[in-house]
Amino acid sequence: MDHATDQVKVRDARAHFAELVDRAQAGTPTIITRNSQAVAALVPIGDFEALEDALDTFLSREADRDEQDHPNAQTFSMSEVIAAIFGEEPGKGAA
Repeated sequence: MDHATDQVKVRDARAHFAELVDRAQAGTPTIITRNSQAVAALVPIGDFEALEDALDTFLSREADRDEQDHPNAQTFSMSEVIAAIFGEEPGKGAA
């Protein structure tokens, strides 16, 4: 594995997984490639959590803005949304 780069092939990532986890824990992200294309990233958990928090904040602001722009728009419960995704009747769950 080449320590000069922050990119590794899937095969090398598999062979050096523990080392890559140690690097992530120390703050160094690693891009994993397949056929010279970036396909995944092993990142420090703090970076991942910060990205999730930022995305949650962004989506919440967008939802608030949409609600202000369309105050009379129909709303849906989370169970209705999930049921629509899986083609089920709301509140019934998977059989």
